[in-house]
Amino acid sequence: MGRQPRPALAVGAGIFLSRLAGFGRDVAIAAFFGTSVAADAYVAALRIPNVIRNLLGEGTLSASFIPVYSGLLGRQANADARRLAGNVLGLLLVLAAALSGLGVLLAPWLTRILLPGSDRLTVDLATRLVRILFPMAGFMILAAWCLGVLNSHRRFFLTFAAPTVWNLSQIAGLLIAWRLGWEPLVLALAWATMIGGALQFVVQLPAARRLAGGFRLSLSTDWSPVRRVIANFGPVVLGAGVAQVSSILDTVLASFLASGALATLYYTQRLYFLPLSLFGIAVSASALPELSREAERDAVDALRRRLARGFRNIIFTVLPSAVVFILFGDWIVATLLQRGDFIVEDTTLVHATLAAYSIGLVAASSIKLFASGFHAMLDTRTPVRYAAVSLGVGACVGAALMWPLYVPGLAVGAALGSWCYLALLWRGLGRRIGPLFGWPDLGYVARVSVACLIAMCAAVALESWLSPSVGVETPLGSRLAVTAGTLGAFGVVYLLAAWLLKALPAGGLSVWKTTSG
Repeated sequence: MGRQPRPALAVGAGIFLSRLAGFGRDVAIAAFFGTSVAADAYVAALRIPNVIRNLLGEGTLSASFIPVYSGLLGRQANADARRLAGNVLGLLLVLAAALSGLGVLLAPWLTRILLPGSDRLTVDLATRLVRILFPMAGFMILAAWCLGVLNSHRRFFLTFAAPTVWNLSQIAGLLIAWRLGWEPLVLALAWATMIGGALQFVVQLPAARRLAGGFRLSLSTDWSPVRRVIANFGPVVLGAGVAQVSSILDTVLASFLASGALATLYYTQRLYFLPLSLFGIAVSASALPELSREAERDAVDALRRRLARGFRNIIFTVLPSAVVFILFGDWIVATLLQRGDFIVEDTTLVHATLAAYSIGLVAASSIKLFASGFHAMLDTRTPVRYAAVSLGVGACVGAALMWPLYVPGLAVGAALGSWCYLALLWRGLGRRIGPLFGWPDLGYVARVSVACLIAMCAAVALESWLSPSVGVETPLGSRLAVTAGTLGAFGVVYLLAAWLLKALPAGGLSVWKTTSG
């Protein structure tokens, strides 16, 4: 254990690498397609297999498989752990194959359900893309098995860095097809996306097989640990289903707006999910195996302390990220995406949507951590009920605001839904394991907030000095200078202020340290 990197640090490093490659992919997609019909069709088509991936893949399988598998390892029942790994993989192979075939067959109907407000050209193109992309969902489900095994053995970097090959495959596909004059280019992008999904599974498989040991594939469901995984899996899928319904509703509602709304949501969410995954998911994913072991030992106090430390680490990194997105998101969007068919008006709309999403960034980043507290205690049903309530709140607010506010209205609804979900999880955990936080924790949040305020003032002053009469329509070099200077000043002043206010997390700048042990 001593030789392994700190779990959440390894998760964060892997996510950072994959997100870096993901930004390269998004830059390429924005330059080639902007907010055109092709972009809308690709985003909608990718959403459908991604729903299956999110329902049955990484997060859901982890929440149902890791607690049982880690518990067997913790009791040194390694033979049983190997048996469980082979059993679960066998069942997932059948499930992945069946869903992939069904998705290809039902593509026309799925697309019409998802895009009721889109024109025929967008729907027809999206249907062709769904048929190419859907097998990717099967490979992603199998990749989730690798994640479960590797994370249970405290191997985190590979599982979260593996999406890098998925992103690089899309970049390579676009560049090769463009050079060859492949038309329409978006079809080449779809093929490259599907191939990347297969590669993401393949690069993890050797390490997962080695750690799981000499297991044999099985389709039996008679063994009690397998039944426990399946019993946990159903409610977790329902919980994830609530989140996916929210995502689908956003897509359905956006299809009634003007052309480009779907692409705007896509580009916004790619930026929004960077701090959410880099910090929120990193802390939560690395904490789940340890939370499971503590719940297994009935170590309630240790579980509560780990949740509190995780939340402190999330606040320290995510709160300043939200402030940056709201105040300086226009420069970030312009620097990363504004080129080719992605124009200044697109930058303005994406920034407005990003700012609206950022209202709920702290809540959205914390949800998985607190839900993991329930999952570690093998309670997968309670978060489902809470998620359903938050979905209703977010959907109603988003539907009411999308007409006056356009796409940002949907984002406001999602943000309020996230805060509702977090409040319910917080209250529910408090009832189960006692108060999660005390006055010292609230004081810490206050100090972080003050540090953000000081950094914000410094960065705004520097932005005004660097760009007194220009905006995001300036050449790339000027945009890059303003963005780097402003964000650099914010980061330096924030860290300095946090140090002076004694708001650095335990372990100093290694903000993931205390979460993992």
